[in-house]
Amino acid sequence: STDALPLDWATYNPLSLVLRDQELVETALGDGVAVTWVQSAGSNKANEFPRSGSADIASTAGSAALLARANGSPIKVIDIYSQPEWSALVVGEDSDITGPGDLAGRAVAATPGTDPYFFLVQALAEAGLSIDDVQLQPLQHADGRSALEGGSVEAWSGLDPIMAAAEVESGAQLVFREVDFNTYGFLNATEEFIDQHADVAQVVVDAYEQARTWALANPEGTAQLLADAAGIDLAVATTVIAERSNLDVSGVPGEDQLAVLEAISPMLADSGDVAGGADAVADALGTIVHADFATAAVEAQ
Repeated sequence: STDALPLDWATYNPLSLVLRDQELVETALGDGVAVTWVQSAGSNKANEFPRSGSADIASTAGSAALLARANGSPIKVIDIYSQPEWSALVVGEDSDITGPGDLAGRAVAATPGTDPYFFLVQALAEAGLSIDDVQLQPLQHADGRSALEGGSVEAWSGLDPIMAAAEVESGAQLVFREVDFNTYGFLNATEEFIDQHADVAQVVVDAYEQARTWALANPEGTAQLLADAAGIDLAVATTVIAERSNLDVSGVPGEDQLAVLEAISPMLADSGDVAGGADAVADALGTIVHADFATAAVEAQ
């Protein structure tokens, strides 16, 4: 139903690296469809792609997808690519910060609209603080690392694989981790694309399930793809894949993902980042899932 398909790839989405490297989508669609690839530097950028036409299908964190839909973006999740622990609170090697309770009044880098940002919000709440209690520096993920290492911020809510590289290369410390504060990896498309190009969406989701099968059988190869794409040491990439990226999850979006999003919904509603407040967040939560493609893909495996 189309002759052109722009897709995103991201270092935080290992399955996208497999798809791109093995040309799974190109092979399935044939020569009649020109597939192009654009890199997503973070969920906030990836959320812009479907609306701008830069990518018809793009990968984000679940929290970022919910925020975008609550603010009027017509995206829905059509596949789950991972259950990661990709966010943590990062400080420098010699920092006196030992946890979120030490962040009051400090300069902290995070990328608004992404999982690390919502990780930071939840971490602060654990310590009885809010985002207003810190000096938030809204930087893209890679710039957050640079700011931490340059001393212009004292902490960074980081994202792998950049975070893992900072640990190995710069001696950065992860002073607060909580896997339950990380939302799932969402593959998103607009309602218009789902309605008008369901055949193509199905091909892409089928390819993601192929990539998952390959990645689970070839963790070393997946780590190498990540190392090459991110420009990081293979040992760092291996840590991300082996220890912080659970790819062995169902691709079908549903109750598990909604439960995680429901837990952060009050924070979204109270954050001031959603114009419609709690009602808009609740409506987004109730309408964000489109499981048909992933269900068909999993059943076909």
